[in-house]
Amino acid sequence: MRAMGISPARAAAFEILLRVEREQSYAGELLHSARFAKFSSADHGLTTELVMGVLRWRSWLDCQLAQASSQKLERLDLEVLVALRLGAYQLKFLSRVPARAAIFESVELVKAARKRSAATFVNAVLRNLAAKLPSGEGGDFADNALAEIDRSDSLKLAQNSAHPEWLVARWIEHYGLGTTRRICAYDQRPPATSLRIDDDQSLKELTSEGIELAPGHLLSAARTVLSGEITRTRAYRSGRVAIQDEGSQLVALLVGRGEKILDCCAAPGGKTAVLTARNPAAKIMAVDIHPHRARLLRELVRGSNVHAVAADATSLPFSGSFDRILADVPCSGTGTLARNPEIKWRLKPDDLKDLQARQTAILKSALARVVTGGRVVYSTCSIEPEENETIVEAVIGGESNFSILDCRRQLEQMQQRGELNVHRIETLLAGPYLRTIPGVHQCDGFFVAIIERSA
Repeated sequence: MRAMGISPARAAAFEILLRVEREQSYAGELLHSARFAKFSSADHGLTTELVMGVLRWRSWLDCQLAQASSQKLERLDLEVLVALRLGAYQLKFLSRVPARAAIFESVELVKAARKRSAATFVNAVLRNLAAKLPSGEGGDFADNALAEIDRSDSLKLAQNSAHPEWLVARWIEHYGLGTTRRICAYDQRPPATSLRIDDDQSLKELTSEGIELAPGHLLSAARTVLSGEITRTRAYRSGRVAIQDEGSQLVALLVGRGEKILDCCAAPGGKTAVLTARNPAAKIMAVDIHPHRARLLRELVRGSNVHAVAADATSLPFSGSFDRILADVPCSGTGTLARNPEIKWRLKPDDLKDLQARQTAILKSALARVVTGGRVVYSTCSIEPEENETIVEAVIGGESNFSILDCRRQLEQMQQRGELNVHRIETLLAGPYLRTIPGVHQCDGFFVAIIERSA
């Protein structure tokens, strides 16, 4: 039960952050779970700000707390550390929150978590931290922190941008310091809410309900939400409008049109929905290894031509071939850190090698099911070469009847049809592959290879 004196938003943020740490849960899923569905807009907004802010800036906050603490952070109970992070984030980044409120509620959180003996310690650390603020009542540090990223050299970038050093080092190696700064800065800002809208009537409805929209950055049919509560609209609740990153939409559009389509790793269903809208007469098999996610997919994707199956994509329980296959494989998710900041703190260098075996197996399984003249679209939401071109080139190198198509041609065709907003297609290309990079493009980071089977 929430203790007296603790706001619903801070209690919820505390609970979610603990679950992210203990259960390896994803913050975004928890924030949009039924448990918090009845929160007011203000409470849900503050909960989201606190959770995502703490996760984005965790290492930076810990550095600040370590300087203000008489104890080593690694020796603290998790409840105490999470309460300190929440207090520190409010003190450093939320000028609208008085310092006394941030400190008081963090102290009350540890008491409610049955860590009453740590209350005096939490109070002292946060008061010490607050004393170093220019205003004494909290300060809005976000702009200054982001500006530090732009000024950082390679040695300071990880610290100033709250990213793991090993991850920043590899990005500098692959993309250069300038692009890595842009990636890090993008990761530290709340990403824009992008919409997939399939009909003009829904667009009119959103406008009538007070939703202010701007054109998409990549796709003509996409929209970016400027203001308004999209999740409270009729069009969203009925499934006629969906929140989906533009890069994700683009990946699905590159699959093209077919009569029999396989989506290998389909849940939660955003790309499947695009395939369905694009191919209303096709037979679409949507597969996911987790039964509960396959059930969710059935609920979210309403097309009568979609058959959701709980199965392993490496050993499909049905026969037949397909003319279009999407293999959007499990990956590290490093292209989605603005949306899923907890990934930064979970991922280890060895994880990239561990993922390769499954990525390779899924791609080989997909290639075995595509018809002559058909295409497999291999994609990830990773910006790491080991999960992308390395996998594709290793697999295709041993297959004489498969070739990698140049994504340029597909993008040019989309541009000619008026579907693509991008004027300089080359910014989306890395050799024959599509690659979106957070900060360079206003979307998540995605990789796509289009593979065609010849006779």
